[in-house]
Amino acid sequence: MDRLTIIKVGGKVVEEPESLNALLDQFKKVSGYKILVHGGGRTATEIANKLGIETKMVDGRRITDADMLEVVTMVYGGLVNKKIVAGLQSRNCNAIGLTGADLDLIKAKKRPVKDIDYGFVGDIDDVNTHELRILINENIIPVIAPLTHDGNGNLLNTNADTIASEIATELANSFSVYLFYCFEKRGVLLDAEDDSTVIHDLDTALFSQYKNEGVINAGMIPKLENGFRAKRKGVKEVLITNAENIATGRGTRLV
Repeated sequence: MDRLTIIKVGGKVVEEPESLNALLDQFKKVSGYKILVHGGGRTATEIANKLGIETKMVDGRRITDADMLEVVTMVYGGLVNKKIVAGLQSRNCNAIGLTGADLDLIKAKKRPVKDIDYGFVGDIDDVNTHELRILINENIIPVIAPLTHDGNGNLLNTNADTIASEIATELANSFSVYLFYCFEKRGVLLDAEDDSTVIHDLDTALFSQYKNEGVINAGMIPKLENGFRAKRKGVKEVLITNAENIATGRGTRLV
């Protein structure tokens, strides 16, 4: 099967011009078919502040009320997405920016209220890969923003790590899929302040141990849970790394 690399990138990597340019230079070097899934939470928070809209977070997850939904739609589906697409075009990489609503790509349902009401946050129901496969086979790079829709005209803010994982598993029957989670660090670290402490191979037993010990915490936990789920469902390789190493394949490999 043909190789397809799905790279999810977030944090300041996509939000600062210098790091975004470095990422796109490396992204161009990745061989085979490619998809880029991005976040943009810091920019959304900055724009919300300028508009006088309060940002509420619970355990690192954004509460998305009606006003915040408008902000994340503008930022994720517009500002961040189109900057990435324009950057890829300048590198002769033909790209198209998409949300989950475009081409009926990703349907989700509004997260049910249990202890916390997350507002207009979506949990994925269905990924439609038909059009994605057409684009990929035409050597067009889909650049996917973390927005989905419910089929009733409503947009939903949806975790970008989950989107990348779900797309990877759905395409694993058609391609040899490699899923890279790219952020500021060189991989999963034993010491968050020391870049030389990369854990090169991580299995579920070690993950549980490090989670219990507090070595792995916060936003890295759902990222790894998504990664292990993708691995179980047929994704060939899952790697946690930084922009510098997406073309070299160095980082933390889930095994």
